[in-house]
Amino acid sequence: MRGVGAQLGGRALLSGVNLRLERGEALLLSGPNGGGKTSLLRLLAGEIAPTVGERVYGLGGQIQRSAVQARRRLALVGPDAEAFYLTRDWEQSVRDVLLAGLSGERLRLWEAGAPDLARLAEVAGAVGLTELLDRDVRSLSHGQRRRCLLGRALMPAPELLLLDEFTDGLSPAARAELGAALRRLWEGGVALVLATHRPEEAPALPWRRLEVRGGRVRVPAADELGGGKGEASRPTEVNCAAPPALPAAEPLPAPPLSSPQTLVLLERAEVYRNGHRALGPLTWRWERGQHWLVTGENGSGKSTLARLIAGEFHPALGGQVQRSFLPRDLLEERRRATGLVSAELGIRQRRDWDARAALASAFSGTEGPGAPTPALTPAQTRDLQAWAERLGVTELLDRPVETLSQGQWRRVLLARAVLHRPILLLLDEGLDFLDEGSRARFLAELPGLIASGTHLLVVAHRPEDAPAGLTHHLRLAGGRAVYAGPRAPDRPFDQP
Repeated sequence: MRGVGAQLGGRALLSGVNLRLERGEALLLSGPNGGGKTSLLRLLAGEIAPTVGERVYGLGGQIQRSAVQARRRLALVGPDAEAFYLTRDWEQSVRDVLLAGLSGERLRLWEAGAPDLARLAEVAGAVGLTELLDRDVRSLSHGQRRRCLLGRALMPAPELLLLDEFTDGLSPAARAELGAALRRLWEGGVALVLATHRPEEAPALPWRRLEVRGGRVRVPAADELGGGKGEASRPTEVNCAAPPALPAAEPLPAPPLSSPQTLVLLERAEVYRNGHRALGPLTWRWERGQHWLVTGENGSGKSTLARLIAGEFHPALGGQVQRSFLPRDLLEERRRATGLVSAELGIRQRRDWDARAALASAFSGTEGPGAPTPALTPAQTRDLQAWAERLGVTELLDRPVETLSQGQWRRVLLARAVLHRPILLLLDEGLDFLDEGSRARFLAELPGLIASGTHLLVVAHRPEDAPAGLTHHLRLAGGRAVYAGPRAPDRPFDQP
């Protein structure tokens, strides 16, 4: 790229980009939310075109300026592809998604031959998808979908692989496994470009580092690199008020009938997603004064639990969910009393709204396509402006949601989750896509929320995403609880 600039909707995304990417290179992109990392990846991938300057490809041994042919030899793995499959009403198995990748398409509209099936088996084994090939991609966990999209990208054996915040949503074991797979790809001559806010999670490769900030690309100074492998930021303290009398620290205690202290009670709850049992049977209660950490491997049922509590899923026959904190357990009441941040919510709420309307939807719980723009009272408008300022999204309020980066959109969703001061705040990998400053800014607001009566449940794979004041720990495996009880502060993050 020589002097490249790009625009979207009349707004500059990138300017003055000079970049040479060599065959078989490993390039790591850092920078703040909205700095232009995803735009640069999309420019490399040919999804957006330069408005000024020159972009030249040498893929396939041919020099070309058109991205049409070049896109057959490169692949971009990011949240947009995930959104495509989650917003379609027809079933696509993991097998279908991977085979479609052979032709560079999103849908498989042809019958696979023996060579295609051999390639499918090779790629599925490399990224740990062999046991999931028959599953509907919509029923996968966030981390499992990441594996699926990586597998799809690898099917045509690309020369260049572009990864956007790839480690978000992956458990430590999955990050290690897929990191090793990426290293093998690089050793085989595939060039890698990784955009990330967590450089310590990148595979151990000889990365060349660039920073993307304000739509410009530069080489960071030596003292700015930091984030060496294995380093992690210190979690922000949350001074939760001392809870009332806690239940006994026995694994899987049998809860009594709902009491005035009970917020949520699950009894023999099971959730099936597209014929697959994703959670349960699970018996568990959430009492007033408790703040829960939920951990487990990808596919263990963590996101399903959060969505069950929020009322997005319902238990199968024989199980039940009691929400004693609600006067009436109706959809609109649940949405008004609950704050939820998840990958699925982020996909559902991307619509023809600006960020202000997306925030305003918190007060009414408005979701889904075709919903009217919410109208606010003067008091609600003041609350919206205050939270936008506190979480640093004021300058985004009049921006169309579709123009926001993943990190900017996540900041808006976090503000939406808290501005109506919910009784329950459910963060399902809620700090994904955020730069370090944005994570710290949000975590600093939690003590005030908790003091005002909000109860917190955090699904997390990283210790820095779990506030220190969480009082209880629920660990899931295969959809079932292997521990549910008080959290020992002196134990490692994911050990009860």
